[in-house]
Amino acid sequence: MKFSGERIRKYLVAVSACLLMFASTTWAADDKSDIAKRLDNAANVLNEIMSTPDKGIPDNVLGDAQCIAVVPSMLKIGLGIGGNHGKGVATCRTKSGWSAPAPITVAGGSWGLQIGGEAVDLVMLIMNEKGMQNLLSSKFKVGADASAAAGPVGRQAAADTDWKMKSEVLTYSRSRGAFAGITIDGAVVKQDQDETRVLYGKMVPFEDILRGKVTPPTESRTFLSTLEKYAPPSTQRGSLK
Repeated sequence: MKFSGERIRKYLVAVSACLLMFASTTWAADDKSDIAKRLDNAANVLNEIMSTPDKGIPDNVLGDAQCIAVVPSMLKIGLGIGGNHGKGVATCRTKSGWSAPAPITVAGGSWGLQIGGEAVDLVMLIMNEKGMQNLLSSKFKVGADASAAAGPVGRQAAADTDWKMKSEVLTYSRSRGAFAGITIDGAVVKQDQDETRVLYGKMVPFEDILRGKVTPPTESRTFLSTLEKYAPPSTQRGSLK
């Protein structure tokens, strides 16, 4: 049986379309899997940090936080001057509990003098209305748009109230099992639009997600339930309206 050039061309076009559709479906599934893993890893970070009360985030600090962002395995690099880059998720208090998670990226900034590179877990707590508004803008610079400080750890917070008066953002990091407050001045926090499309199937405004206007996806159940365990929704001081 002989095939004309036109029939062969149409056949090749059809095969190419099928292959492209298959590849697109596979890539979409892989992307969905990546954000699901990131949410689960964020839950693990919270569990591991809070499992040692004397060395974790103090309950009263976490209870006062209006929003929380967790960036698992942020890459910290540097030779003399440090930098960082990572992907994570943020959520804010609303009248009905913690909001659906909003994917974020954190990039730039300085971690002080350092040599080499390593992956660290980063936790940021947004403590007041001004800090919350900066986060809702979908892009802000730590230390410039929002004042930031290394967060108190363990029992330190019982005697130290400076964080209540000074800081819009408290930052923590964990590396090789060690957990401590750390400053990341200059780091830019913004909405990860690509990950937002993957998680919600379309682009959703950052503020809509964090104000509780979006139903949490199934992938976020473990992360949100873990956060509720350590910072119950009933501790809603100044929740978003």
